[in-house]
Amino acid sequence: MKRRLDRFGNNKFRIFIRKHKKYAPLIFFIGGFIFDSFTLGRIDRLYDLIILCLHMSALTITLYLYNVAYDGKWQNTILHRYEEYFPLAIQFFFGGLSSAYVIYFSRSVSLSSTMSFFVILVVLLIANEFLKKRISNKYLQFSVYFFLNLTFFTFMIPVFIKEMNTNVFIFSSLVSLILTLVVIIIIYAASPNTRKEIHKGKIIGLILSIYALINSFYFLKLIPPVPLALHRGIAAHEVTLVNNDYLVSYERADSKMFWRDHKLKFIYNPGDKVFAFASIFAPTDIKKSIFHRWKWYNKETKEWEITDNIGYRITGGRDTGYRGYTFKTNVKPGEWKVQVITSEELVIGVIDFEIIIDPTLEPNKIIQEKL
Repeated sequence: MKRRLDRFGNNKFRIFIRKHKKYAPLIFFIGGFIFDSFTLGRIDRLYDLIILCLHMSALTITLYLYNVAYDGKWQNTILHRYEEYFPLAIQFFFGGLSSAYVIYFSRSVSLSSTMSFFVILVVLLIANEFLKKRISNKYLQFSVYFFLNLTFFTFMIPVFIKEMNTNVFIFSSLVSLILTLVVIIIIYAASPNTRKEIHKGKIIGLILSIYALINSFYFLKLIPPVPLALHRGIAAHEVTLVNNDYLVSYERADSKMFWRDHKLKFIYNPGDKVFAFASIFAPTDIKKSIFHRWKWYNKETKEWEITDNIGYRITGGRDTGYRGYTFKTNVKPGEWKVQVITSEELVIGVIDFEIIIDPTLEPNKIIQEKL
C-alpha cells in the first residue's frame, strides 16, 4: 500500500504541477471558472445548489487543512502528501464561487445603481489569480472567505425558504457572520502558527467591517436583488395576451446593439400607448411584488422625475421568467426609463428609451414576438 502511495506521490500530475508551479494557481482558477460557466444554469436547480454547496463546504474544509498544515498537523498522515495542493484547491474554490456569483449577478445587475457591487465581484474574480502569492496572508484569506460566504448565504437562504425581503437578507448575513467567526475561532484555537500571524481582535474587527459594508450596500440599494433577474426588458408599441402567450410588438434595435432588444428611439404618435414589458426570473415558488417605476428626465432641472409606480405580483419557476407589462399614454418627449424594482426598491433592471414625437416619422422594422 505504501509503495502504491509513493508511486502516486510521484505521478505525472504532481510532476506537471511542480514543473509549472508558477502558473498552477492560474490554471486552477481558470478551471473553476470554466467549470461553473458550462455547468451552472438556474440558482434553484438541484444541480446548481449541490455544486455551490459542495464548493462552499470544500473551501471551508480546505481552509482549515491548509492553515493547520503549517503546524505539522498532518505529519505522518496521508494528508501530508497533498499539502502542496491545498493552496491550489483554495484557488480553485475561490475562482469557482466568485465566477458563479458573477454568472448569477450578471443576469440581475442593472447598469446603473447596482453596478458597483457587480464590479466588486468581477474585480474579485480577476484578482483571484493574483492572490497566489498572498494566499498565505491569513487576513486576506479570511476576508475573501467571508465575502464569498456572505454572498453564498444571501443566494441560498431565499431559495430554500422561498421568501425574499429585507428581514431575510439580514438573517442570511447574520448566519454567514456567525459561521465565519466560528471557522476562524476553530482555526485560531487549533493552529499556534495562526495565533502568531494574526491578532484575534483585529481579524474579528476586519470581518465586522466587511459585514457592515455589505449591509450598507444593501440599504443603499447597491446590491442587485438576486436571486431575482430581469430576463427580458422591452419598450414596446403593443402587448397583447393570447392563449397564455404575450405577443409583443416592438421596433427592433440595430444589429450592433446586441445587448438591447428594442430600439432606443421610440417613435410616438399622440394618443398611442407606450408599453414596458418585463420578463423576470425568480426561483420556484418565490412570490414577490414587482413595480415598474416610470421616470422622465427633466432637462431644465437636470433630474429624473417619477411619473408612475405601477405594481404587480410574480410567482417564480418559469425558465424564461414571469411576464408582465405596464403602459402609459400622453407621454412627454425626451429620455425615459422604467426601473423594474422590488417592494424594497431594489433595482432588478432598467428599460430605457427616448420618446420622439414627430409627425413626419413612422416606426419601422416593427416585429411581433411571442414571449
